[in-house]
Amino acid sequence: MKSHKKRNNRRREQKEFEESVIQIDRVTRVVKGGRRLRFRATVCIGDKKGKVGLGIGKSNEVRTAIEKAIAKAKKNLITVKLDGGTIPHQHRSRFKSAVVFMKPASEGTGIIAGGAIRKVLELAGVKDILTKSLGSTNKLNTAKVTVQALDELKVTPKMEREKQTTKKTAATTKTAKKAPAKKSSDKKTEAKKTTNKKTAAKKSPAKKTAKKTTKKES
Repeated sequence: MKSHKKRNNRRREQKEFEESVIQIDRVTRVVKGGRRLRFRATVCIGDKKGKVGLGIGKSNEVRTAIEKAIAKAKKNLITVKLDGGTIPHQHRSRFKSAVVFMKPASEGTGIIAGGAIRKVLELAGVKDILTKSLGSTNKLNTAKVTVQALDELKVTPKMEREKQTTKKTAATTKTAKKAPAKKSSDKKTEAKKTTNKKTAAKKSPAKKTAKKTTKKES
């Protein structure tokens, strides 16, 4: 029963973020007795809605190394400031010997990138972008540079204006929805007033007839 529960929990976690293995390397460490072979896995995760993370895990087995990398990537998640399906402005970032230049593109352009940069951008939720790798071609460093560049993006004044307009439109729609309810309540009050007037008009003639009969008897 416990094993089934663990599997279900893993499936739920995988649905939250999509995973992509960027690179798996064999790492050797020299010890007194000789050399120890291990595996190093670099994994990128993202929800394709503005959240992305990069993690590195080492182990004697590939599977455990990937699991460790995913756990670290979840701890290192960042939120990317996107302008629709592209980035808000052009940006150049540097990490060690790796340099990446990014430029926003119009709708329908697609992701003009390759290797590790493409995988990171896809998982981040970027749909249209122009990129160029200007430094090292090492996958680990290029992946780190792209994550760093996405984290360094800033909100432009155009994006702030769009947010304000969306907030105003949402507020106006809410008020428009509430307005008919008030009208219906006003109609109900008017109907009550008319019914009260009618009842008062019906009752008043009966009082007059009673006064007339009392005068005749006298």
